[in-house]
Amino acid sequence: MLIVSGWVRNVFSTISGFGLAALLLLGSAQRAHAASPDPSLVAKIDAATFEVVIPREANDPLTYEKPLPLDLLPYQERTDKYFSVGTAFALGHNHYVTAGHVLLVAVGDLTGPPALRDASGHVYAIDKIEKFSLQQDFVMFSLKEQPSGNAALETNTKPALNSLVYAVGNALGTGVVIRDGLYTSDTPEDENGRWKWMRFSAAASPGNSGGPLLDQDGKVIGVVLMKSPNENLNYALPIGEVLNAPDDKATIDKRVSYQLDVMEDDQNGTFKAEFPLPASYADFNATYLKLFYRNNEDQLKALLQQQAGELFPHGAGSNHILHDAPEVSLFPELIVRDRSDQWVYTGHELSRVPLTGNGYVANGYVGHNFLVHLRRPDDMAAATFYDDPKRMMGLLLKTGYWARPIGPEKIKITSMGDPTTHTTYTDSWKRHWKVSVWSLPYINAQMVVFALPVPDGYAIMLRMAPSVVTHDSIIDLQALTAFLNVDYGGTLAQWKEFLAEPSLLPDVLKDARIDFDYGKRFSYQSGNIAFDYPSTLQSVTPDNMLEVGVGYYPNHGALTLQTAVVQIRMNATDPDRISIKRHIAPSADLDDDFKQAWGKLAHKQHPYDGAPYNDGDEMDIATVIDPPGATEPSELYTAFYATQGTHSPDDMKAKLATLTQQLKVKSSD
Repeated sequence: MLIVSGWVRNVFSTISGFGLAALLLLGSAQRAHAASPDPSLVAKIDAATFEVVIPREANDPLTYEKPLPLDLLPYQERTDKYFSVGTAFALGHNHYVTAGHVLLVAVGDLTGPPALRDASGHVYAIDKIEKFSLQQDFVMFSLKEQPSGNAALETNTKPALNSLVYAVGNALGTGVVIRDGLYTSDTPEDENGRWKWMRFSAAASPGNSGGPLLDQDGKVIGVVLMKSPNENLNYALPIGEVLNAPDDKATIDKRVSYQLDVMEDDQNGTFKAEFPLPASYADFNATYLKLFYRNNEDQLKALLQQQAGELFPHGAGSNHILHDAPEVSLFPELIVRDRSDQWVYTGHELSRVPLTGNGYVANGYVGHNFLVHLRRPDDMAAATFYDDPKRMMGLLLKTGYWARPIGPEKIKITSMGDPTTHTTYTDSWKRHWKVSVWSLPYINAQMVVFALPVPDGYAIMLRMAPSVVTHDSIIDLQALTAFLNVDYGGTLAQWKEFLAEPSLLPDVLKDARIDFDYGKRFSYQSGNIAFDYPSTLQSVTPDNMLEVGVGYYPNHGALTLQTAVVQIRMNATDPDRISIKRHIAPSADLDDDFKQAWGKLAHKQHPYDGAPYNDGDEMDIATVIDPPGATEPSELYTAFYATQGTHSPDDMKAKLATLTQQLKVKSSD
């Protein structure tokens, strides 16, 4: 089944429907049987059989920690300018056949079009694509230059069961080999039984895909395609299906399934299209990709429409998120539907790599997505940092997570250079993402980075996938932004620079007024919250940590991101803190824990009674702010103050009074 998912679990399953086994014919090389064709026939087979190759990268855009030790690679690999991906064979004058998935390995390739290579090493460029079927997995094409001799194989469309056959192909990329076995049976294709696969016992190895299956007289009876995962039987498409296919069109009719990482539900559909042939490889490549991308977009759209009534902020568990007591998390979190069909936060920091100047890269993952919080070093000015994707990527690479394997060594990548594309994307919550794509030609892959500016750096979603699915990664990540929760934090010095760049600000911070005079006072105003306090309550310094947590609140019939919590700490490690939190009355469907918590707020019970209390090594005090004019408010605000050590009750109450004296909230009722 063709899986067209957010990450596309395997690029080859995406483009062929058979998975890696289809492309490489999984299974180890096996010793050939004793039977072999006549030597004169072997010469003819060799002359008519070719490698399918794609160019290796000519200009590597990457920079490494040291020169690549290419001498560790086998001689053929380090000297070959091409990468062998399969086998093709000549079938009549200037007609060549290979597996469809072999050709599609090169579709969207970063290094150049596919070609054929003969035993002497001569490379022949593809001219026209003449026949193509995605579902039957074959392609017929012509070459711009004809090999000398014009060797071609004859065909047999009615082979006998249990007869001797030869599987021919570029096994393991080491040259064409011929191995024998039996034509054992036929089996209908899985979807609708529209044709029958041939099954045979001749050994096949990675690189055999697209090669001919021959009868004992050297006539083509099928195209070798894939290996059974459970037994030593391989599959071929009968050559009659190729010969009888229409000459004037490419056909695509394949069952597909699309999945998004926030839910386990699949969107099942069909990738179905036709387009005229013959066409140049470049035109075929462009047309196929256009249809492939459009199908992915349609599948994603259908999935979201199918699930619309149950997607967050609807569906089970949504109210837990909408009404829960707000907490600040500077690490990005995805809202996903778990196996119990509840929407929950997921994605936590799993590791942290320090950078110079108090910077760091915090990492985690959800599904196929890397999640990252990048704190920029103190010496990187916001004015240049946010407009320099190369610098951002350079910091990510300092984690050492990305390296190029060369033999037994892994050589760290230190720079990817400038991105191939750099754009912006505004999500449904009116946040402005910087979207960059970098190429890694040596593995024919691209890295897609969605970076959301925050005061101390970036909140990032990242994928690295084969180049053919870069578009798929982009549309998936666009969809996932609707489910990604990002709070905003940084030092006062960082906030000052961040707020000076209006293009970086999400709607939730567009009206933010954050003012401070070091050593004297701090004031904050955004959304429904406004307050200020003198430095006698808490020292006001450039290292103060200001964190603004966001939540989902109704606004004229729609949910918008609004301020949920404001917290100021002495610095990144000091527990002394001030916070103002917004609390929402629980909906009727929520459990008693929510209702009891709301009851404490509504009745100003401990810990919201304005009485100080000890909490480990610190003292805390909190109170509820009476909303203006509401007799039964649907939301309440709390003011909280914490400091280290032991302090008198009167001193703590005076601190709380200083905080609440200039605290004003607006009612949303």
